[in-house]
Amino acid sequence: MPSRLSIAGNLVVLTILAGGGWLVWTNARGSGPPSPVVAELSTAAERVGIGDTDRAPRAGAIQPRSVAIAPTGLAVPVDGVRPADLTDTYTQSRAGGARVHNAIDIMAPRGRPVISVGPGTVEKLFYSRGGGGITAYVRSPDSRWLYYYAHLDAYAPGLREGQRVERGTPIGTVGFSGNANPAGPHLHFAINRMSGGEKWYDGTPVNPYPLLAGKQAPR
Repeated sequence: MPSRLSIAGNLVVLTILAGGGWLVWTNARGSGPPSPVVAELSTAAERVGIGDTDRAPRAGAIQPRSVAIAPTGLAVPVDGVRPADLTDTYTQSRAGGARVHNAIDIMAPRGRPVISVGPGTVEKLFYSRGGGGITAYVRSPDSRWLYYYAHLDAYAPGLREGQRVERGTPIGTVGFSGNANPAGPHLHFAINRMSGGEKWYDGTPVNPYPLLAGKQAPR
């Protein structure tokens, strides 16, 4: 059942679909940044997607060839990318300054293998049309960390919620699903520090760059 709500000149559209929900916002004026309220809703859009991921694309066999391990023990999550190749895009401005980028973007050709940075359990798979696109959340064995992989082109064969993964386990492939620019396929990778009882959409963002570039160990 669709509904429309006008907030400070911005149009927010909430549409409920069978099997899940969509949350999409657009600027009704066509210019200028969204209001703070709408900016918050756009962030929330990445937490709402269709529940049925069985229809999400699945890659063929994924065989990483050159996995780099940072001094912290985490794997760089894109095959063939070294710690020295990474760029710190954490807290860069997005949406015309309405929000900051609580992740890093790892540029790579479409279809390049994306792997788990460490051991854990796949907690959530979902698709967010206006946000991260094809995404995966993996929680660390001690439940203190949540690793977020977004803008995937496809999931790895057989990847499912509840699955145990190890460092280097294929998650999917690099793409530009969701709100990513097709001209620049990349992995949007985030790390959240988790407290007891927090769900996959909770947590406190932590800059992944120092951890993957070998600058500091996770605490």
